[in-house]
Amino acid sequence: MAFTGNWATNTFKTGLLDGVFNFNTGTSQVFNIALYTNAATLDATTTAYTSTGETSGGNYAAGGQTLVISQIPTIGNQTGAATTYLSFTNAAWTGSITARGALIYLANGTTNPTVCVLDFGADKTSTNTFTVQFPAVTNTSAIIRLS
Repeated sequence: MAFTGNWATNTFKTGLLDGVFNFNTGTSQVFNIALYTNAATLDATTTAYTSTGETSGGNYAAGGQTLVISQIPTIGNQTGAATTYLSFTNAAWTGSITARGALIYLANGTTNPTVCVLDFGADKTSTNTFTVQFPAVTNTSAIIRLS
């Protein structure tokens, strides 16, 4: 199996401490989501966007598409162990597409550092619209949470 689960990548973890990533709206940073087949090898050690194993079909283009931040970093549950979370709007492509997972990355044009790997658990196929639907935007279910 090419995907080994859902991971915040090691590059993301160190990049947070190094100031590489900025998820506030109005920044010049652009985050993309790319789709992959099971031929891709993506896990927590994936450091940068790669086209190896990327899906094709429909109106999907290499590199995926730009994500829109729907929730800037926010602190939830401010009593006890606080969790900071953020999220994106759903991403969709039209046409016949099959993907096993996705990669969210900072599309900076040079190193394209990774944020997280999403494992869909099995191949997902659509004939009309392929949608990556992000979970509810809360401190317990948002796509990216730090506690």
